[in-house]
This record gives sequence, structure tokens and C-alpha cells, in this order.
Amino acid sequence: MKPPTRTPAAAVVACLMSSLTSLAPSAHAAGTVDVSFVKPETYADIGRNVVDRERHLEILARHLRTLGDKLPDGQTLKIEVLDIDLAGEEKLTRHLSDVRVLRGRADWPRMALRYTLSAGGQTLKSGDEKLADMGYLMHSLHAGRGDALAYDLRMVDDWFGARFVVVAK
Repeated sequence: MKPPTRTPAAAVVACLMSSLTSLAPSAHAAGTVDVSFVKPETYADIGRNVVDRERHLEILARHLRTLGDKLPDGQTLKIEVLDIDLAGEEKLTRHLSDVRVLRGRADWPRMALRYTLSAGGQTLKSGDEKLADMGYLMHSLHAGRGDALAYDLRMVDDWFGARFVVVAK
């Protein structure tokens, strides 16, 4: 009786990878979002210190750029953030660390921005917007949303969904 032949490990891995690739959904062509922050040092509330401000701006920019995946292929959304007032208020604790306290009073998230949506050299939509979510604590967050700016990002998601045609996923 002939012993079974052994396949080299590299061949097995290559076979598995090609099988997984064929099971993966096809890549979705998407639009892009370009984000800029206009005079962030003048924003109403983006964080108490430089580290927090930079971290919050990066979280917001990254989130806005991911929304480009929902735009049709070839569309570009340019967003200029003019002002931000994050949900809640920052309070300094006894341990000298900042904590954001959410009370649901006059501490709702707000943002002012200017946008232009274009495709093929044509402007499809543009405008200045003042976003606000006065009832931010009355609405549930998306499952798994434990971001530092969860309420602020939900407000941006709601605005984006209301303003732009999105591709069904």
C-alpha cells in the first residue's frame, strides 16, 4: 500500500488563502471625505489640554473620513470644521485627570461646518451647517459605540445620513 503524500505547508496555506479570498465580498468602490479644521485653537470646547485636543480632532477626522465609504464612487466631500463644542463638560478630578461629565442640560454637542460635495469637477451640494443634538442623552448609542466622542460622532452620523445619498451596503 502506498503511503499518503504530504503537501508542503506553503501549498496548504496558499490553497486556504485563495479559498478565503473567493469567499470575501467584492471590494466596494467609494467616495472620499477630505477634512480640515479651521482655527481649532478658537473652538468652544475640543479639550482642556493640547493632548486631548489633538486626540479629539484625530478621532473626529478619522470618523469623517470613514464616512466616505458610504458615498458613491467618484464623489468627494470636503468638510471644513469651523467650531466644535463637545458633549458634556470637562472637569478636573482630584487625581489631576480630566473627566467629561454628561448632564443633559445645556451641554449638548454642537458643531459648525462648511461642506462641498463634488463629482467629476461639478459641485453637487454645498452649504454651511450648524449641527446640534439637544437631546443627546435621550437617544441610545449604536451597539459597541464606546468612543471618547460617542455622542458627538452619532450627531455627525445623523447629519451625514440626512444630507447625502449613501450607498446601501
